[in-house]
Amino acid sequence: MKYLITLFLFTFSLTAFSQLKNNTNKIHGTVVNGTSMFPLQDVNIININKVKGTVTNVRGNFDIDAEVSDTLHITMIGFQSLRVKVTNDWVKNGNAKIELTEKAIALEEVIVRKYNLTGYLEVDTKLIPDPENFRYSISGLPQGYEAGEYSPKAFSRVMNSIFNPADMLYNFFGNKPKELRKLKEMKKDNTVKSLLETKFDRETIAILLGIDKKDIPEILQHCNYSEAFIQTANDLQILDAISQCYEQYKVLKK
Repeated sequence: MKYLITLFLFTFSLTAFSQLKNNTNKIHGTVVNGTSMFPLQDVNIININKVKGTVTNVRGNFDIDAEVSDTLHITMIGFQSLRVKVTNDWVKNGNAKIELTEKAIALEEVIVRKYNLTGYLEVDTKLIPDPENFRYSISGLPQGYEAGEYSPKAFSRVMNSIFNPADMLYNFFGNKPKELRKLKEMKKDNTVKSLLETKFDRETIAILLGIDKKDIPEILQHCNYSEAFIQTANDLQILDAISQCYEQYKVLKK
């Protein structure tokens, strides 16, 4: 009897382990052009739930860790971004074909304005506006950029938000704890980090944080970042700016 109980427990443990293992899989997929059906190389795929990323190879194939109900965010320049949910069938079959649709890009009117320069360097340098931006660096990146935490009034702005329930930062940081905990994870994954470094559309950040793109400038303004930084920074810089502001908020909240 004791032997049978031991055997039953061992079998149950093995089955439970097998089921747990099957819940986390390295799924496979192929991304193709929805019009020509040709494979697409260097397509970015991010598992939003696990904040893990990968890119497709020359045959359009990719592998990524995912569980059932995880959402993959798929992007490539010139194509409509796509979000795909991992299904039981995908995990069971191990492979899926994903079609991306090309998007028409309308070029906006560009207005070029010139400065009325005199030709004298000492005079002309004073005519060209030079905004005062405070700069810092991220480990692993060659260049530095503006940081709100060192700019004037940044401390007081974050402090005020803690005691003001109607403040934008209070609502954002208070209602997104799970998403904001992903900030550090985003910078740990080299694929995600490299993708954000090359993007300027805020789309990936908005999806990872579960917010609307239009909210990002308002959040950064409340963290006292300049308009120049908000408009010109890449997505990795924006991500780090929000992360810095959030870390400061947490410290002050305590």
